Amino acid sequence: MPLYKTIQHNSSTQILIWNITESFEQLNQEVQLNEKSQKRLDGMKSEMHQRAFLSIRKLLAQAGYSDFDLYYDEFGKPHLINEKHISITHSHHFSAIILSNEAVGIDIEMQREKIQKIAHKFVNDKELERLQKINTNDYIKKLTVKWGAKEAIFKIRNEKGISFKDHIQVAPFELNETQTIANLNYNGINQQFTIHFSELDTNFTLVYAFENNMPTQAN
Repeated sequence: MPLYKTIQHNSSTQILIWNITESFEQLNQEVQLNEKSQKRLDGMKSEMHQRAFLSIRKLLAQAGYSDFDLYYDEFGKPHLINEKHISITHSHHFSAIILSNEAVGIDIEMQREKIQKIAHKFVNDKELERLQKINTNDYIKKLTVKWGAKEAIFKIRNEKGISFKDHIQVAPFELNETQTIANLNYNGINQQFTIHFSELDTNFTLVYAFENNMPTQAN
């Protein structure tokens, strides 16, 4: 069974990770979809995306849910019918869900050298200058954590117009700490998040975020 890992973060938060080794045909036979999901699946051109989509439904089953318990709001954010918070991610052969009583966001990213070329698009100049002083391997890993953290926060807030570079700042951290904080300052709102991160396999990064407080008006 390709359930790669289960992480019980606390009594009300669980992460389930799938290693996608099955063929599309096998997954398609094992998963039952509602009408909207079937249309989404049929419209996907990439078999990798199809397999990831179906593997998420396998993870739902592991947690006691089905595709019929999952729906998406007008902004594309996933929800469960029992109002438990859920966030979804996939990257290459990994997929994951996080289930919690709290608002949460999750992201899995492959650690790739090309992230250095786009770093200026999601990290401000001052922070980028500081990060560039460390060795290349750690630089790539830290950039991947920062990107994952900002993706996870965006999944929680899910508001058009949020800039990863200008509106979300991740506090400095060391890779062995596995936790940091981040702040979202957008549209007059200030909000803090706790960020958790770890490595999957040898070159994948798992990041998930929790809201620390209710949004407040920025000064």
